[in-house]
Amino acid sequence: MDKGGMISGCACCRMNRRRFLAAGCGAACAGAAGLLANASPLFAAASGEKMRIRIVYSLHAPVQPGPDWPNKGFDFRPVMDRVSAGLAKQCPQFEFVSSMAAGAEQAKKILDDDKSAGIDGYIVEQLNCWNQVVQTIATSGKPVLYVDFQYGGSGGFLVYTAGFLRNRTANVGFVASSRFEDLVEAVKCFDVVGKGGSVSDFVAATARVRTAGTPKAGDMACKPDSFKPLSTQDTLQRLKESKILAVRDQNSGPADSLVSIPMEWVSFAEVNEAWKAADKDASRAVANLWRRNAAAVIDISQETLDTSAAMYLGMKAVLKKHGANAITINCLGGFYGGHIHAYPCLGFHELNNEGLVGACECDTRSTATMLMENAITQGRPGYISDPVIDTAKRQIIYAHCVASNRVFGPKGPTNPFAIMTHSEDRQGASVRSILPLGYMTTTLEIDQGRKQILFHQGKAVTNDPDDRACRTKLAVEPVGDIEKLFTMWDQWGWHRVTCYGDLKEPVFALADAMGYKVVEEA
Repeated sequence: MDKGGMISGCACCRMNRRRFLAAGCGAACAGAAGLLANASPLFAAASGEKMRIRIVYSLHAPVQPGPDWPNKGFDFRPVMDRVSAGLAKQCPQFEFVSSMAAGAEQAKKILDDDKSAGIDGYIVEQLNCWNQVVQTIATSGKPVLYVDFQYGGSGGFLVYTAGFLRNRTANVGFVASSRFEDLVEAVKCFDVVGKGGSVSDFVAATARVRTAGTPKAGDMACKPDSFKPLSTQDTLQRLKESKILAVRDQNSGPADSLVSIPMEWVSFAEVNEAWKAADKDASRAVANLWRRNAAAVIDISQETLDTSAAMYLGMKAVLKKHGANAITINCLGGFYGGHIHAYPCLGFHELNNEGLVGACECDTRSTATMLMENAITQGRPGYISDPVIDTAKRQIIYAHCVASNRVFGPKGPTNPFAIMTHSEDRQGASVRSILPLGYMTTTLEIDQGRKQILFHQGKAVTNDPDDRACRTKLAVEPVGDIEKLFTMWDQWGWHRVTCYGDLKEPVFALADAMGYKVVEEA
């Protein structure tokens, strides 16, 4: 398709005529390109043709076959039907066709078939996290609108969108909103190209409708939350005195230190043996304590609670044996591979309540970040998460199946929590913690290789009960520019670690002492 857009009345110029449709793009798209004021609506109407837009749903399968966001067994067919029918109804100026693709090979076939299909633009909806479809579709050079299905495709969406922004990909606009109307307004921006504008004009128009649909910052005043941060020197000393056990596979042995924190590899087998050796009566006592303290226990058997408690006691035994105060386990790989036989989620929850560190997915960088937050605050737990951004509410949502319910430290008050299955596979036992609202939170990631600390803050505003994706979902309103929050994920990955309290001053001081730079991502 010739992006220059010469007007022609010849019968062979069907693609060019489509660009000059009379249909409106919405107020935010008006004037996106200087050519629009001079476009000829009479010519477009006479052509009788609509822009043809293909919706590409990026997912594993119509019904999800395995564990991933949103969850095993999730039926995407009603989701796809609602999107396709909703856009057809609310954007009648376009003709929509749809396809599904699981990866680059299928995406390339779509592009090859579309060479003769008269497709003028693409909508790619990321329904599962990591399917690499949008990258191939973007090579078409045609306008592409990239859409997040929240709590389904959000991880890949954030990482891939940040890559498009970093590489200044000229033809990809994006939508990250829970409000269907925001998607509709962004889709209307295809008319910018239909009226003769360039694909970069289309992208600029989608940015305008996105920011226009994002609420202004609300009341950012927070509840009082006084704590005495540990001094910088004492924090550094505390980190040197800490130790991380990293359970990645069946290998064990010494590991390089991380941010001055000693680290050691521990095998699945050692953790599994400690789980098997846990006292049955002690395990039952812990399980019963969890049952009594939980606001609800949903679809969890006593046997699952008992095995989860045994895993907690086993992890404590391994920590004691190695003189460590932090453990991170490749939980999914271990469980699905048959190397461990209970999820550590409830055990991590209890360790974090006690002032120790239990961290998911053998993410050693986030484990070091949790230790840093714990040291600075003298015991407050970090909350590792997979974030989601929702511009409709001006929120970033921190989602994971593990969270403390003592966010102000081991001696602080508790908040309600429910015990539920691990969300992605509906197995085992995990935690939905209903975290306190109205407080300032600080979110970090520390990176030894870069000598940087990634930083943003936000006011805790709600707990999202959505059944999709991970169980705990704390939503905060970020301090600063939510648009800037889209830019770092390709460089830093998905995980972030959140702690209650305003840690800005001690974090900056610690960075100075370590020779690190603080990167403010909002």
